[in-house]
Amino acid sequence: MAGRRRNNERIEPTLDMGDGSGKKNKRDLMLSEDDRPTARTRKNRTTKKPKRGTAKGRGRKQSARSSSGFLWLFRKTFYWSTVLGLWGVIAVAGILTYYAATLPISGAWKIPNRPPNVRIVSVDGSLIGNRGLTGGENVALHEMPAYLTDAIVAIEDHRFYSHFGFDLIGFSRAMATNIAASRLVQGGSSLTQQLAKNLFLSPERSIDRKAQELVLAFWLEMNFTKDEILEMYLNRVYFGAGATGVDAAARRYFKKSARDLNLGEAAILAGLVKAPSRLAPNKNPEGARARAKLVLAAMEREGFISQRERELALKVAPNSVPKKKTGANNYIADWVMNELPKYIGDIDEDIIVDTTIDRHLQNFAQEAIAGGLKENGSKLGVSQGALVSVDGIGAVRAMVGGKDYGESQFNRAVKAKRQPGSSFKPFVYLAAMEFGLNPEMLFKDKPVSFGGWKPKNYSGKYEGEIRLKDALAKSLNTVAAQLAVEVGPNRVVETANRLGIQSKLTPNPSISLGTSEVTPFELATAYIPFANGGYRVEPHIVKRVMTKSGKVLYQRDGQETFQPVIQPTHLGMMNYMLSETLVRGTGKRAQLDKWPAGGKTGTSQDFRDAWFAGFTSNLTTVVWVGNDDNSPTKRASGGNLPAQIWKSFMEEAHRGIPIADLPGRYGDQVFAGSLPQNINEVIETQQQSNQPQVVRANDNNGGGIKGFFKKIFGGN
Repeated sequence: MAGRRRNNERIEPTLDMGDGSGKKNKRDLMLSEDDRPTARTRKNRTTKKPKRGTAKGRGRKQSARSSSGFLWLFRKTFYWSTVLGLWGVIAVAGILTYYAATLPISGAWKIPNRPPNVRIVSVDGSLIGNRGLTGGENVALHEMPAYLTDAIVAIEDHRFYSHFGFDLIGFSRAMATNIAASRLVQGGSSLTQQLAKNLFLSPERSIDRKAQELVLAFWLEMNFTKDEILEMYLNRVYFGAGATGVDAAARRYFKKSARDLNLGEAAILAGLVKAPSRLAPNKNPEGARARAKLVLAAMEREGFISQRERELALKVAPNSVPKKKTGANNYIADWVMNELPKYIGDIDEDIIVDTTIDRHLQNFAQEAIAGGLKENGSKLGVSQGALVSVDGIGAVRAMVGGKDYGESQFNRAVKAKRQPGSSFKPFVYLAAMEFGLNPEMLFKDKPVSFGGWKPKNYSGKYEGEIRLKDALAKSLNTVAAQLAVEVGPNRVVETANRLGIQSKLTPNPSISLGTSEVTPFELATAYIPFANGGYRVEPHIVKRVMTKSGKVLYQRDGQETFQPVIQPTHLGMMNYMLSETLVRGTGKRAQLDKWPAGGKTGTSQDFRDAWFAGFTSNLTTVVWVGNDDNSPTKRASGGNLPAQIWKSFMEEAHRGIPIADLPGRYGDQVFAGSLPQNINEVIETQQQSNQPQVVRANDNNGGGIKGFFKKIFGGN
């Protein structure tokens, strides 16, 4: 191609034909085959378009528009959902940050100490009771049956191991249920949230508290493992009836440790968490079982148990449980808690208290009181009873504070001050023996008057001249009153105080008939010197206190102060007379089949109180019966119901134990020798006289007094 001007004429460009002629070559302007569309292309391009307005055309257009619209809607929805979701996360984070700021600085957060539990056990390690705010021990997760933890997870938070403290799915479902029901039906809180609430927050329901709960739940998840969280939860959740923690609940409802629960019992406890008061098995057994069925179904659904295991668990009925604590052990546990502060001060961790209680004797003491009252209580107009049994060194071996702890928690054995009646007379007679009298001396049983006070005998009759030993055996009031006046009421008071009576005693002639009030525990303490060779001892129930880890906080060292309070001659006189009371006096119903024993009946004015206080060289036991309102009984006396209860208990307590004489000597009646001068002589004398140990012979703790002291104080 070339374009040039010649003589101002315009010369149009021409196409070079390629042959030098400068002429156009038309063939060069034509399309070649390579420039043409292929047959397939042509066919596609020449396909007839549907005519406008036909159904086929409209369908294709509408389909295109529909696809385009759906895609647009999806994009918009996704976009705004993402935007709103991000803003929601920011808002929630801001709210949580705000409420987190209302809490203490997170660096100062710590798990509050669980209220300490006091585990109280007998000499053989058997549980007497748990005391404290929880009512049970802190049990490690690995000590619990696997199905117990599985039951809690299955029914309360089955996504527990997959969420981070907040179950969004569970929460959403709960909220939907609540909205549909127009009331609060489900809570939607995870186990971690529930634990956070229990540990740190008040029980109020508010948005503020719920937000704080969530913050604390996240903190728990960041600082503790799932198993640690679950263990804390199980040991702190409330199960009703005053039981906090799974061990307290197991003992409260099934009288066993959480370690020993079966599948059905575990399901019942797991079901309690939702409504502990309403579903408690001791109040609503049907409701508790119905809820347990749901728990077992949830466990099967989650794969924790098989169908067969679920069916078997439904067939095994849980042990029935009382509505209230009823056992006499509870009187002991309460008393131990009152005594503990003087040994270890404040309690700030779980502890174990070893007591001097003999489990077998304790159980039989409860049976003796309950059985005696059931058989004769109504007939004699008696509604209550108490028993306390103490050995020669003051260790309390059994105690019953009343007929039924569930009905009344008042411990009559240690707190009820009642008139002892004639059971107080041994202190009058001892004062007389020390004054210079003796059992063979004659006194005249006759009507007497002291400043207008005219004592009368129980029978209303008078014996005339009678020996002192017979006057005591027959419990003659006029003779006792004459003795008190003879030696002086102040001397009688001093004698009783010296042997162990601590209550205030009024020094007047009527003290001879036991008109000043004492407790059964005091009376038993003051009778111990008659049984142990003339020594006053400090009665006690706590032997050792230690932490759960084994650290000893208190240990009774066995070096008690054995204070001599009765001289050998006087001791022999008293035991001679007191043994005669059981042989041919008012205490005949208390006479033991084989063991030498001494004791005294007691009946207060108008038959308001009936007592029997007695002893062997092994045990001193006091029984009281009466009414809490101090109303008169139907002629209940020390010689009937109390004597029968005393004999029943003492026969069982001495079963299988070698017989031993009472200590002291008088005339032809040989007891167990003269009064020892120190604790070593006490042990030596009792070994030589084959003194039996207080605990039962089959306890396998060695024989004689050495084995007994080893049992009580430990060591070699």
